[in-house]
Amino acid sequence: MNEKEILDFIAESGQLKRVKRSGWWVAGVADPESVADHSFRTGIVGHILARLENVDPYKVMLMTLYNDIHETRVNDLHKIGHRYIDFKLVEKAVQKEQLNTEKGFKKEIAHALDELHAQVSPESIVARDADILECIIQGKEYYDFGVSQASEWFNEKYSLLKTASAKKLYEYIITNWHSAEWRRNLKRFDR
Repeated sequence: MNEKEILDFIAESGQLKRVKRSGWWVAGVADPESVADHSFRTGIVGHILARLENVDPYKVMLMTLYNDIHETRVNDLHKIGHRYIDFKLVEKAVQKEQLNTEKGFKKEIAHALDELHAQVSPESIVARDADILECIIQGKEYYDFGVSQASEWFNEKYSLLKTASAKKLYEYIITNWHSAEWRRNLKRFDR
């Protein structure tokens, strides 16, 4: 690959900063997070879950980082839209075009995404759980800040989780956790 191809790919990936997560509009969130925001935190969740589940964190983070790269070209489509459009087929077509190379980092990304979609390796299962868990956490945050419809995104997702670690975190999220607690604990009133 030459410098132009590398920089073009980096620039294209930057589009994810401007692509909003469309499912949250359905829930009534006026200004939802971007796909890049989601991908960043999914990588963090993936790293943590990989450590908890004793699988390769690099592979998990690679899968989570690039999971939604196709959305640079086709945007994010909420689940209602998936009813009418075979988005998995679209995703595969975009991925094939975006990562069309037999060498270098694009080949590595393509293999990681193929593994993620096959859902047969422990890393792919952890990466999928990270993606779901990040959506649950985001839904809980929106709910905690007044978007009541967001509860659908965290109350109905338990059955999708496969790993013990993700299930344990989910249980804590819905029974004991307020998403602003970390911030509240940092405030100092003695000054």
